[in-house]
Amino acid sequence: MKLFKLPDLGEGLQEAEIVEWRVAVGDHVVADQPLVAVETAKAIVDVPSPYSGRIATLFGQPGQVVHVGDPLVEFEDAGQADAGTVVGEVKAGQEVVAEAPAHVGHIPAGAKATPAVRALAHRLGVDLALVPGSGPDNLVTAADVERKAKILAELGPSEPLRGVRRAMARNMALAGAEAVPVTVTDDADIEAWPAGSDVTLRLVRALVQACLAEPSLNAWYDSHELGRRLFKKIDLGMAMDTEDGLFVPVLRDVGGRDAAELRRLLDAAKEAVRARTIPLQELRGPTITLTNFGVIAGRYATPVVLPPTVAILGAGKIRPQVVAVGGVPAVHRLLPLSLTFDHRAVTGGEASRFLAAVIADLELSA
Repeated sequence: MKLFKLPDLGEGLQEAEIVEWRVAVGDHVVADQPLVAVETAKAIVDVPSPYSGRIATLFGQPGQVVHVGDPLVEFEDAGQADAGTVVGEVKAGQEVVAEAPAHVGHIPAGAKATPAVRALAHRLGVDLALVPGSGPDNLVTAADVERKAKILAELGPSEPLRGVRRAMARNMALAGAEAVPVTVTDDADIEAWPAGSDVTLRLVRALVQACLAEPSLNAWYDSHELGRRLFKKIDLGMAMDTEDGLFVPVLRDVGGRDAAELRRLLDAAKEAVRARTIPLQELRGPTITLTNFGVIAGRYATPVVLPPTVAILGAGKIRPQVVAVGGVPAVHRLLPLSLTFDHRAVTGGEASRFLAAVIADLELSA
């Protein structure tokens, strides 16, 4: 018997969710044959077999989260494997322990409650840390616990976050705990745009020009060393909304590509995200981010800047509005903009100059 464990998935990923087994107990497989499809933080990938042999045991069911080093498959009469795909040794077992949902964010500790109230909370399955106290000095009372238990019973059990949403929750918790965000907003008058202009490509071009004018926003910040790294090349993260959650594919070196190539890359990224076939390396390492939430709704926002990046530009819904043109009222199309920056690494002046450069390019006729 030989045991194969979930190998290192790279990119710092330590867990994955089983999507579908490609094999069954009793099947004979050959080395490199896909064994199981797993969903990582952003993509669905096949894990290949390191052995040739017969499947004796499959560990885990679709929907279950497994970690690097957890057993996946036990083989009978297995041949040689690529030792680089196997991490350590784990004893085989028939029982798979379901993972408890991970808490993301800050949960207050040391809730104030009497022993009787604590016993009541334990009996009703209520976490005291989640119960606001209504008694003196925020003391949690029996009524508080019973009220929370009733609410939880009406709502039913919580749904554990999986895959993309799980990764999003962790990333947002990281951003909220580490970055010092400030958002500045303004409008670009795009009345001079010709009909049929590609809004996304205009936004990308404007962002590139702004990075050239104020490069401090195309950067990473290292909170441990209190240092920053400015980039000449612009690797742009493009926030994309899907039913599964938020994806941010990265378009490499957008400043060195023409409009046709950028449109081709954008379309390819959208299709790969839709099909869940986008490689992990294309979701890593943006130097700055763009989100065009206005294609759905919303005028202004406070987009979340995710460390180590220091800035994200958001575009809202284009709207007609009365503006003063040469002292005379006129109706023009305005594009609302929201720029969030990490104030640990970027000054207000730098952010404002960046936004001014974005607006200046957007207000050109072509």
